[in-house]
Amino acid sequence: MIKYVSCGEIPANKHVAVEGSVKGKILREELISTRGFSGIFSTKYHVHIPSGYSNLKVLQRPLIKLNDNIPKQYYHLLTNQLQVRGNFIENRVLLFQNDDVSISTIKITENYEKLFKNASQNELYFIHKGQGLIRTDYGNLKFKEGDYVVIPKSTIYQFHFELENNLETKIFLVENNEPYMIPKRFRNEFGQLNEVAPYCERDFQVPKYDDVIMEGDAEIIVKTGEVLTSYHLNNHPFDVVGWDGYLYPFTFHIDKFKPIVGKIHLPPPVHVFLENSSSVVCNFVPRLFDWHDNAIPAPYYHSNVDSDEVIYYAKGDFMSRKGISEGSVTLHPMGLPHGPQPGKQEESIGKKETVEYAIMVDTFRSLMSSNYIKDITDQDYSNSWSV
Repeated sequence: MIKYVSCGEIPANKHVAVEGSVKGKILREELISTRGFSGIFSTKYHVHIPSGYSNLKVLQRPLIKLNDNIPKQYYHLLTNQLQVRGNFIENRVLLFQNDDVSISTIKITENYEKLFKNASQNELYFIHKGQGLIRTDYGNLKFKEGDYVVIPKSTIYQFHFELENNLETKIFLVENNEPYMIPKRFRNEFGQLNEVAPYCERDFQVPKYDDVIMEGDAEIIVKTGEVLTSYHLNNHPFDVVGWDGYLYPFTFHIDKFKPIVGKIHLPPPVHVFLENSSSVVCNFVPRLFDWHDNAIPAPYYHSNVDSDEVIYYAKGDFMSRKGISEGSVTLHPMGLPHGPQPGKQEESIGKKETVEYAIMVDTFRSLMSSNYIKDITDQDYSNSWSV
């Protein structure tokens, strides 16, 4: 997804019979492809046949109700007030959703020992609090506070969070039918990141092999839409001895994002991190403010007529908002003008920098809200623009 990667033991040629580390056994080639056979892909080499399962059963989950008649108003959600606790699968708190994107938060208090695969959506985790290791069928990745963990759909993985000493673990999660890609304007004609991009290939961490499970079986939970299904796999999927390609999980730390600044205020596209045809993800990070003599560093008022704007506030002093705290989520829907609350433009004049961290997701279809937001909505937020 970022660059070509080759990891572990791979044959010199594709689609030919070769023996692997276990002598006398042909390596089982598995192509993981997108858009049929015309999108990005990777090729994995298993010790055992990767297909085959038994004991299929559908798991029961709490019913999530979606409100498709969401009032056209500004929303501020206090997600730290959510009382849901547990593992990263069963305790995803869905906030907003449309046909393309699901946006959730997760408070994690226990690890989940089974394997997991999202078969219908790509996942973008932002680690607001916490650290640990993710084991995947492509190898392992360490993660810490401030990391994105980006997982292509149908990747098999297992999170191990460090939960000792009541270490707080909080995640902002975006699930999308399409993979998030690097914007084309950041690449040259050969696909290499160019010199005006706010990051480079070195900033992305890819999986590394620490161990290969040669023998054994496993239970896996597969998510398809909102349905969870349990399968017993005849062979453990982490029996991969090597792989190569452009499709794989990766991490990226938000501090690696180099903000673009200007003499006068620049619009949100300069903050874009990843994108696809249904949404964009932007990073707001510490940066110098505009240096024109009469610059107003706070953003101007705007109406996004084609996108709903969701912001997750991670850390810092949010210069255009008041009443916002770490873990807050705001929704500014398409068609309504929004911008700094009264007094915030005046306060920003003369300031030299901001130290805020926030994640913005703009979706190109209207979002529906879930029944979870009822008890965590700041009822006064819509009135906060009143003078």
